Amino acid sequence: MRIVVIGSGFGGLAAAIRLRQQGHDVTIVEKLDKPGGRAYVFEQDGFTFDAGPTIITAPWLIRELFERGGKRTEDYVDLVRIDPFYNIRFDDGSVFRYTGNRAELIEEIKRFESSDVPGYLRFAEATEAIFAAGMALIDTPFERMTDMLRVLPDLVRLRADISVASFVNRHIRDPRLRQVFSFHPLLVGGNPFQSTSIYALIHTLEQQWGVWFAMGGTGALVRALVKLFTESGGTLRLGCEVEEIIVDATTRRSTGVRLADGESLPADAVVCNGDVAQSYMQLVPAAVRPKNSNRRYERMRYSMSLFVIYFGTNRRYDDVAHHEILMGPRYEGLLDDVFTRKSLAKDFSLYLHRPTATDASLAPPGCDSFYVLSPVPHLGGETDWGIAAKPYRDAIMSYLEERYLPNLSQHIVTERVIDPRYFRDSLNSYLGSAFSVEPILTQSAWFRPHNRSEDIANLYFAGAGTHPGAGIPGVLNSGKIVADLIGGG
Repeated sequence: MRIVVIGSGFGGLAAAIRLRQQGHDVTIVEKLDKPGGRAYVFEQDGFTFDAGPTIITAPWLIRELFERGGKRTEDYVDLVRIDPFYNIRFDDGSVFRYTGNRAELIEEIKRFESSDVPGYLRFAEATEAIFAAGMALIDTPFERMTDMLRVLPDLVRLRADISVASFVNRHIRDPRLRQVFSFHPLLVGGNPFQSTSIYALIHTLEQQWGVWFAMGGTGALVRALVKLFTESGGTLRLGCEVEEIIVDATTRRSTGVRLADGESLPADAVVCNGDVAQSYMQLVPAAVRPKNSNRRYERMRYSMSLFVIYFGTNRRYDDVAHHEILMGPRYEGLLDDVFTRKSLAKDFSLYLHRPTATDASLAPPGCDSFYVLSPVPHLGGETDWGIAAKPYRDAIMSYLEERYLPNLSQHIVTERVIDPRYFRDSLNSYLGSAFSVEPILTQSAWFRPHNRSEDIANLYFAGAGTHPGAGIPGVLNSGKIVADLIGGG
């Protein structure tokens, strides 16, 4: 079959690679001038900045793509383990070294609150059960209500109705340790106080398989997957924005896509790796999608957006780890501002990424490459980023200079800032959400936008907004689901 894949994010690449391996004629069309989607790469002044995901887990999902094609992952990309996974720094000056070594992790817990060790062990055991059940669902499509009913007993048994934070708080008492073991939903766009406890499986995922980094940055992984795809005979077209998914109103089947320059690409099936809400509302005629109406997507809840500062320094900060989580003075209150009130708070919690801790090639000699990320409300709130961006940037950089990066302002030699408008305008994400549909129980599995359209039989969706959700493992599995639904041909 001739298949057009819209978008070259990890979900689109995974689907395209598998479809080529099945024998289909596959073309990827990408709006931007480089592949990767959210995993775009900024290069300026000798520095390399990964624009999107930087935390790689479930490495077997990556290796599987190469092995299915008879290739060795090592010939395309070098994946290395990160240790510690994260330094988690608190407002009181304490630092938790989050590692995959169980003995070392328990010693860290003892430093904070020794009485929480038994509770942590119960928590870890419980997450192993969640992992076993949850990972069995992550590459399974949910197309019918009966698919949901089939797994309902497991969801009830595992208490999927409570949040990750509530689940953690049942086992752990120290307020800082509660943050250490509950922040992970933020990595996939979820509020720990609202995301289903199924996402606690991330703890077991990291503990058993580690946290990884692609030498050369996440962009190196994108380039490796693109090379795998094109070597297999696939076609990648950059700078090609899709204006419409063409649908025959009589048959309710897509016949291809129309590009912004007027060119039409015929197809027997279309795989959309674009933001699911924006794609339905902007690319598919309303008359042929009664189930996926504008009203449906306007009523959904969407993940937060991000404010990110990419910057390079002419000195190294070798006491800063590869991944630093900088917790602010508030936890639940701040997240309530971001997700519920949708108001830009004066305080913040930050993710500080220093890839040159692992790979010095991402900056000139003697320099460091950074980005600092702050979760912020999506564009459904009232923040005017044209006014707010500069003072918010200044507040974050002053905070970093005062607390973690001495004399930072004197050493910055290059900088770039993105805010929710980037996600809306460059990545075509509805409301500027960074992770699409929010991962709450009532928007998971069958309740999440389906991988195969209910309205158009040969239209498929891969990416953060569809099942199983955001994060590199999630979107890679969405590509696998789509390829399995289409089948060989």
